[in-house]
Amino acid sequence: MPLPRSSRPSTRRGRARRAGALVVVAGVLATLTACAPSAPNEGTIALLLPDAKTARYETFDRPSFEAQVAANGDFTVQYANADQDAAKQQQQAESALAAGVDVLVLDPVDGRAAATIVSQANAQNVPVIAYDRLIAGGRIAYYVSFDNEKVGLLQATALVDGLADRGQPGGGILMVNGSPTDSNAAQFNAGARSVLDASGLNVLATYDTPDWSPDKAQQWVAGQVAQRGDGIAGVYAANDGTAGGAIAALKAAGVAPLPLVTGQDAELAAIQRLVTGDQYMTVYKAIRQQAERAADVAVALARGETVTAPTEQDGIPTTLLEPVAVTVDDILATVVADGVWSVQEICTPDYAEACDAAGIR
Repeated sequence: MPLPRSSRPSTRRGRARRAGALVVVAGVLATLTACAPSAPNEGTIALLLPDAKTARYETFDRPSFEAQVAANGDFTVQYANADQDAAKQQQQAESALAAGVDVLVLDPVDGRAAATIVSQANAQNVPVIAYDRLIAGGRIAYYVSFDNEKVGLLQATALVDGLADRGQPGGGILMVNGSPTDSNAAQFNAGARSVLDASGLNVLATYDTPDWSPDKAQQWVAGQVAQRGDGIAGVYAANDGTAGGAIAALKAAGVAPLPLVTGQDAELAAIQRLVTGDQYMTVYKAIRQQAERAADVAVALARGETVTAPTEQDGIPTTLLEPVAVTVDDILATVVADGVWSVQEICTPDYAEACDAAGIR
């Protein structure tokens, strides 16, 4: 309805005001355009990792995944870390799905509980990639991991051979297993047991480490040392974090020489313990290759493309990469050759003398 004549601005004043308003609006739009990030052209991929206690996730998995996605196209990666809390991971997944992600890449804190996440994603037709750990339930589009039973087999074989070389073929060992909520931990244990049960070594006690916590592993091993003293010839530790906890307990108790201790993940601290002789072995897994494969599959699924896999596990298209046993003699040919750690990163001043003795230069 037209304004009463007395309420209408004069033509000249109206034009001036409209011109001023247009200048202000143009200025605001220019500012918003300059400040606003460019929107993704192709979509969003969620990457949900389980914890930060295991150094590999923030050091290798996340940056390798994000870099490979960026190399493949114009996607946004929505990242979250659950800090070993299954309920928190559930909330993170629900937030990602509510935000309309195109693909969910999930490394579950609890493989069974994560089936709920998969069901929610299935209901929204969002493909789920099980990353590193298999999820017990729901429709999984792809699974990428390592041959986890072989990890345990490599660890146990190294322990058996190392104790035989030490003249302790029937020695007593502790088993510091991984988290009971991690499906991989059961596979590591199965692979290790396939060797240890036939080896003649005496398994003194076993422990499933809650949350893969190095502190809890340390506390348990300290109790075992107090009980068994020098009767411990070796420690099967399922990863480098629990290995570090076990070694700290052994050192605090003054155990010498140190029992042989296994590990997994080739963390920098573990490689340095290999150099000094505190840790006997670790398992190197080409995590960068794993993350890049997951990123390639995620991008293909986001584009609606068909993906292929070299094998299947439980009917799921699967890529399983090969783990590699690493002792001090293998450092240069594995983690250094693959660019995971440089000699300079390993052989800091505190480790220079040990590196020289080991021929790591």
